[in-house]
Amino acid sequence: MAKALCFMGQADQRHKSALSPTTDEMKLVFPARPMAVRQALQASMTGLARLNLTVDEQGIIEIVLAEVLNNVVEHAYAHHKKGVIELRVKRMSDSLNFTVLDDGVPFPKGNLPAHPSHTLAGPVEDLPEGGFGWSLIRDLTKDLHYVRSDVRNRLDFSIALADTRIS
Repeated sequence: MAKALCFMGQADQRHKSALSPTTDEMKLVFPARPMAVRQALQASMTGLARLNLTVDEQGIIEIVLAEVLNNVVEHAYAHHKKGVIELRVKRMSDSLNFTVLDDGVPFPKGNLPAHPSHTLAGPVEDLPEGGFGWSLIRDLTKDLHYVRSDVRNRLDFSIALADTRIS
């Protein structure tokens, strides 16, 4: 279970996820384990539900968060038994801004993976393994930025929203 789920300035809420009504910000802190990522993804989507997102927006957010958070578990914490991921979401007028923080290993050479050019022609079994996640992330987000500061990885990105609905 995602150990510490909280909103800016509030204590542990344990999966009672929603954007803070005063700041339109959400913060989740959870163990870097596959099941915790699954639960945090579910909690974040529940928390964003009050924004009345379109089905397409929900799908994009879920795909991007699943790819990013699973990559942290699989790569940044690949050789660590314990680790923590922090996810921050902030509502802007025309987008959601995301920040993902972890203390795992940095990206090789301190840069995001290159945007591979896969040839998708031919049989499915001949498709290359890997590399599609970052292509999806790059294609579905804007303002994608990575920085390593001291022992911390920080990934920032935005996902555009169709309009400024808030219920």
